[in-house]
Amino acid sequence: MVEMTRAEFEEAVDDAIDSIPEELLAVVDNVVILIEDDSPSGDPELLGLYDGVALTDRGSDWGMGDLPDRIFIYMNPTLRMCEDADHVREEVAVTVVHEIAHHFGIDDDRLHELGWG
Repeated sequence: MVEMTRAEFEEAVDDAIDSIPEELLAVVDNVVILIEDDSPSGDPELLGLYDGVALTDRGSDWGMGDLPDRIFIYMNPTLRMCEDADHVREEVAVTVVHEIAHHFGIDDDRLHELGWG
């Protein structure tokens, strides 16, 4: 397990977000990215989760009182699976891109084909 402070992990998430092209971030709509210590029970290896309605599934009435979509990045599972701090930063970057892709309606099979699994 990699030793990393919460602040260092948050910085890795911020760096991952900053690496996404501005043109792409500009069309991310009503999403918050949250860092949680642990993934939901029953899935201890889960590194991230998109909880929301993908842009491709939103109807014309979406947004009328809807809460923001949420992307969760799980710190402890990431630290457990990585070998060093550089590996953590790489995995966080992949996880952030992966979960944002779900916001755009891209499923896991397609993400794996593209190398973002």
